[in-house]
Amino acid sequence: MKAEIILTAQGHAGTMATLQNEFTCHKLFEAADRAAFLKQHAQTVRGLATFGPMPVDGKLMDALPKLEIISNFGVGVDAINLEDARKRGIIVTNTPDVLNDCVADTAFALVVSSLRKFPQAEAYLRAGKWASRGPYPLTTSVGGKTLGILGLGRIGEAIAKRALASGMKIRYHNRHKKDAPYSYDPDPVTLARNSDVLMIVTPGGPETSKLVSTKVLDALGPEGYVVNIARGSVIDEPVLLRYLQEKRIAGAGLDVFADEPRVPPEFFSLDNAVLFPHVGSATAETRKAMGDLQIENLRRHFAGQPVLTKVA
Repeated sequence: MKAEIILTAQGHAGTMATLQNEFTCHKLFEAADRAAFLKQHAQTVRGLATFGPMPVDGKLMDALPKLEIISNFGVGVDAINLEDARKRGIIVTNTPDVLNDCVADTAFALVVSSLRKFPQAEAYLRAGKWASRGPYPLTTSVGGKTLGILGLGRIGEAIAKRALASGMKIRYHNRHKKDAPYSYDPDPVTLARNSDVLMIVTPGGPETSKLVSTKVLDALGPEGYVVNIARGSVIDEPVLLRYLQEKRIAGAGLDVFADEPRVPPEFFSLDNAVLFPHVGSATAETRKAMGDLQIENLRRHFAGQPVLTKVA
């Protein structure tokens, strides 16, 4: 018999199709009455395939007493309470590595776009202003600038390689110093002070909520840029918006926001912000690879084999 799992949201189409072919799937996101849905499947569901930001906490886990594994589509697991899962002996997996290059490409595209203002320059041309007003104003070079990476994990390392190839210098801050060929700063404020561009790659969750605060942005200063491809929660978003409006920092490149997809409309009128709709890993190849890993973790678990990418 096929193992029974719950799908928490509508995910990548190919992944959803394979999941529904290989497992007996129940769609929580289509349930009109969530409590009744969970009660109906409480004694048979053994796995969760999670997509997106829906919280998975002890209350949900307790509603599914036969739950053995939570297989997440994505590297970030801040929506899953890992301690609650550990207490109940529930395995949690994610999909690391397969998305590193695409996210790093997005991150460095935001660096280049923020300093060189390429999206704004294209809009200038499309509006006919090149012919009527003359050349687009001069911008800022990328080469020679210092990129401060807040969170030098696998994605951070991939971003560093791209930055080095463009002539940037690298600094970083982690909770623990790494064996890396880059200068280390002991805290985010010092990193920001020593950087021209602050790149946020740290995981989300309570520990990093509003880590990039007024103090960090003050240290970055009016000639500094911030780029975020991590989680919107890592930046104090209202403060960031105000600092951009008042030109207290030079600019920002943002792929993530605090309450996605509801982005504060005040961002849209800023000429010193480049905004992406959370497309960091959004290529067909990467999303397929993420789904394949999510599915393989479920396959292996239900076959009695060790999962590939256990988080908890």
